[in-house]
Amino acid sequence: LLQGKVGVVTGSGRGIGRGIALALAREGAAVVVNDVGASLDGRGSDQDPAAQVCREIEGFGGRAVPNYDSVSDYKAAKNIIQTALDTFGRIDILVNNAGIVRDRSIMKMTEEDFDAVIAVHLKGSFNCGSHAIPHMREQGFGRIINITSSAGLRGNFGQTNYSAAKAALMGITFTWSIELAKYGITVNALAPSGMTRMVSSMPGMESRPVSPEMNPDLNGPLVAFLASDRAAHVNGQIFGRRGYAFTIFQTPRPIASIDRKSTRLNSSHLGIS
Repeated sequence: LLQGKVGVVTGSGRGIGRGIALALAREGAAVVVNDVGASLDGRGSDQDPAAQVCREIEGFGGRAVPNYDSVSDYKAAKNIIQTALDTFGRIDILVNNAGIVRDRSIMKMTEEDFDAVIAVHLKGSFNCGSHAIPHMREQGFGRIINITSSAGLRGNFGQTNYSAAKAALMGITFTWSIELAKYGITVNALAPSGMTRMVSSMPGMESRPVSPEMNPDLNGPLVAFLASDRAAHVNGQIFGRRGYAFTIFQTPRPIASIDRKSTRLNSSHLGIS
């Protein structure tokens, strides 16, 4: 599906991002594996997961290069995209996956907790997009997949910062899909599932048994399809994965109305009264 294409997957040293990077590479794309190697809350670590994923990709004949810049810094994010241009000559696919969590209830969450999560998930997606999109526009082709979450769709205890960022990524997806369609660039989002370091750290998930359907690699095939030429007609959509099925979410829309001229709720278009 992706022969000759070049993709950037942020936060792809582990978990869902790693599975996406592997899926793109297996379909023929050259991949920039971006990961700062940080701990779950975004603080320092001496590990090098990006290089390990690159070795996995090279092991089955794919092409990959690691990158260690932080998406949260605007200038550093430019280096991520530049790595693709310098190494592989173009940028076709951007998967905004990088993320951290600092889960606390609103009464315990600090300003730093809120800002740090917003900076990676939300501002990081903006940063990478703003640097990649001009190149995609120039070549008349681009695929952007933003990684959102059910926490942004429905909320989740202790995740004010994370839920806010993930909900905002839906808004970015809708807006970019409108702005960029005329340049041959599609923008979609995926709310993935999988047992990862991030998921296992969430309240109530610590001791839950891991089933095969929670394999984070199962998210990769849909992203690979959305990144391909075959998905040119798919734009501005929010997808999800539950078990072994991919899902699609309905774009928010009004379901009922009431006004001063009526004494009853107007929801006839839904077939209810």
